[in-house]
Amino acid sequence: MKKQARQTVKRHYALFLAICLVSAFLGSEFSDSIKFIKTYSTQFTHAAVSGPVATSKGVVDVAEDIAAGDTESGRKLSKKIEKEHIDASKKQNPAFGRSRGVFAQILNGVTSGSLLVTLASGMNSLFGSQNVTLAILLVLCLAAVLSFWILIVNTFAVISRRMFLEGRIYRKVPAQRVLFLLRVKKWLRASKTMLTVSIFQFLWSFTVIGGIIKKYSYYLVPYIMAETPSIKSRDAIQLSREMMNGHKWQCFLFEMSFLGWWLLELMTLGLSAVFYSNAYRTAAFCEYYTYLRNKAKEKGIPNLELLNDKYLFEKADEQAIQSAYGDVLQIIEAASQFKDRRTKLSRFFSDYLGIVLINTEAEKEYERYQTEQLHIQAMKNAADKDSYPTRLSMMPESKKRRRIETLHYMRRYTLWSLTLLFFILSFLGWIWEVSLHLIASGVFTNRGILHGPWIPIYGAGGTLILTLLNKLRQIPILEFISILAVCGCVEYFTSVFLETMHHGQRWWDYSGYFLNIHGRVCAEGLLVFGIGGLAIVYVLAPFLDNMIQRLQPN
Repeated sequence: MKKQARQTVKRHYALFLAICLVSAFLGSEFSDSIKFIKTYSTQFTHAAVSGPVATSKGVVDVAEDIAAGDTESGRKLSKKIEKEHIDASKKQNPAFGRSRGVFAQILNGVTSGSLLVTLASGMNSLFGSQNVTLAILLVLCLAAVLSFWILIVNTFAVISRRMFLEGRIYRKVPAQRVLFLLRVKKWLRASKTMLTVSIFQFLWSFTVIGGIIKKYSYYLVPYIMAETPSIKSRDAIQLSREMMNGHKWQCFLFEMSFLGWWLLELMTLGLSAVFYSNAYRTAAFCEYYTYLRNKAKEKGIPNLELLNDKYLFEKADEQAIQSAYGDVLQIIEAASQFKDRRTKLSRFFSDYLGIVLINTEAEKEYERYQTEQLHIQAMKNAADKDSYPTRLSMMPESKKRRRIETLHYMRRYTLWSLTLLFFILSFLGWIWEVSLHLIASGVFTNRGILHGPWIPIYGAGGTLILTLLNKLRQIPILEFISILAVCGCVEYFTSVFLETMHHGQRWWDYSGYFLNIHGRVCAEGLLVFGIGGLAIVYVLAPFLDNMIQRLQPN
């Protein structure tokens, strides 16, 4: 089982590492592995942001004032803390400015407790009683914490087991499988089951011996829910108890066989666990679950037929694949015979920059081919037995429609479309800037530097995203990161250029914004550009291009 686990981790190392890290940061599992990271980050944040002049008071003290019914004292203390934080940030690295910007306001509001004061004051006005306000605040906080723990933290074990189980058999596990429970509409069912197990374990913990035994009795519930999330809570718990009957001591010994890894984790301050052994142990116990599942089948345990996800443990035969993915196989076969009739020059501009010099029939054919290829890739992996065949699953996920749709965002843009898109995006940027200034100051101001409603940096950034990042559209996360880089460079060097050309005059200044570089770019501005860039690439530009294509070329 360990040998198979090592092979599985090696095959999916990056994905499994990410899953275990998310689990550790959420506090679902492996949280001990990152204690040293949290300790270091806390110290770094205190040194970089608060500085040596930081107040000895904090948000907890503000909360205590509110709880004592003295909202006004809490307000004065929060303002004092916020001022000290701002003053301290001015003496530290300028990149961590906290005097201007939305990010800085949010950070100051949280760390100084002013958000608590504002919320408490508003509720006092609404209900006319500080006691009622305090009770409601406590209930809301408790509800938020419990909801997050029940729906996310306590359920993530099921999601991680699903990913690891699929990784046992299949060469590819798409990151989108993290949303498996949502796609089969069983997230609440899984959360309820894991909550029930937690309550049972908590109650059994008062008996000491019973708590230890029941830990192993319920050991397989996350694995059972990962395989069949539609199963009822009591059935999942009963199945786990039956499957673990006679195997508790064996499971304990299997855990103890990782003692060497635990010692190494202590010696490396958790690094060995973060980068390997957490994933290794999880993969090994997925093998152990498979072993117990097979043993239970041999014994004929009641209700074992509820565990019916056959293709989570073995690959489908050719007949089943042909039946479920026959249409995909036909499309793949047709695509393999596709002949690219574009010229070498048009291929260069089209493939690397996403620009169509002349929108010939050959270009249209290739665009249709590309959009089909992108859409069927996930189904192709299943048809090739490289990933889990969702169409063969017993879950409702398999009933999704099978028709292949055209993906419009993989299109190439003609020179005429790019020209019009440049002016349209420049105009939309002008509207954005003017609207923000109008809302903030109540005064209409032409935010552009040209005679007319244009801010060309928006048009330039948009067209650069559509051309330079053409090859990354198939991977949204890489597209997003690259948009941040491109927009950051455009904004930074445009600022330098304008300042040089206009004798030191600065056209914008982000000094005081949290996470800024020389006042030329800042984190929240780049975040807006990143989100806006994604909207341009995947929604706005394709939509506008559809309308532009209706125009006669002349």
